[in-house]
Amino acid sequence: MYMEKELKVSSCCSVSRESIVSLDIGTEKINKIKTSHTSKENMIYLEGGEFLMGTEDSDGFPLDGEGPIRKVNVNSFYMDKYAVTNREFSQFIKETNYITDAEKFGWSFVFHLLLSEEDMSVYRKAPRNTPWWRVVEGAFWEKPEGPNSSIRDRMDHPAVHISWNDALAYCEWSGKRLPTEAEWEYAARGGLVQNKYSWGNELHPNGKHMCNIWQGEFPTVNTEEDGFVGTAPVDSFEENGYGLFNMAGNVWEWCADWFHPTYHKTDSLNNPKGPQNGNTKSMRGGSYLCHDSYCNRYRVAARTHNTIDSSSGNLGFRCVKDIVKEE
Repeated sequence: MYMEKELKVSSCCSVSRESIVSLDIGTEKINKIKTSHTSKENMIYLEGGEFLMGTEDSDGFPLDGEGPIRKVNVNSFYMDKYAVTNREFSQFIKETNYITDAEKFGWSFVFHLLLSEEDMSVYRKAPRNTPWWRVVEGAFWEKPEGPNSSIRDRMDHPAVHISWNDALAYCEWSGKRLPTEAEWEYAARGGLVQNKYSWGNELHPNGKHMCNIWQGEFPTVNTEEDGFVGTAPVDSFEENGYGLFNMAGNVWEWCADWFHPTYHKTDSLNNPKGPQNGNTKSMRGGSYLCHDSYCNRYRVAARTHNTIDSSSGNLGFRCVKDIVKEE
């Protein structure tokens, strides 16, 4: 049985390739990928402005650098209404023949409850501190639980097993980019000031589920009260005040920034972009595995990080686009 105290100091519901092995397989060059999609379809225009970024709430994770609260300004930009779907990512693959990091490594992390009993007996390798993750050979975006799985009935679900490198390649192809952490949090707040979640301060207002996170006893029992064990369609639940869906839960979303727990204390407050270099990239929003007993990072100010080649069954992304002068 996994004890709550142990879970509190675990690596949240994200997992890194470095927890298993360190390989140098190189990064696929993306500068030859032709930009063929620059449409703003399903993107929301966000008027820039000043907002209060971060939190000092007692249920936060100070060591993650969630605070202090500071006034930050962002320019106007467009953001994808939804996380990038399997349908969209498959079109990218079809046009570019891009090979994801999970495919190059030959494996990715899959949450144990999403595997069949037969697959559980085959895929027994797991990180020591997060044994609920299994190293599944042949798992990647198109086969999210391994060779015996398919996305055939999940085309409107978020693409998962996406590394930061993969997300960047998709952005190059689509003529977009990844959001900065400041842009992501500004968008996720939906115009609310210092609320805990993207919809308010109550997790279940009037008993209603507002996002796809874990219910039950992590990591062994998920009661599925919100309707999902794994990913949900990207248009599930209610949009926030800016019309954006699933800014909490469902899948972690990559940001452009290198992660650092204190850099923001000295960084510019005008369109901050984080450190110039680092070891890991920031991720936002939490996932379907987040639970209050160990990882309440579905809060709007919460953050975590991972290496640029890491992938798992709860890791995806959404894109943003700059405002050009003629607009």
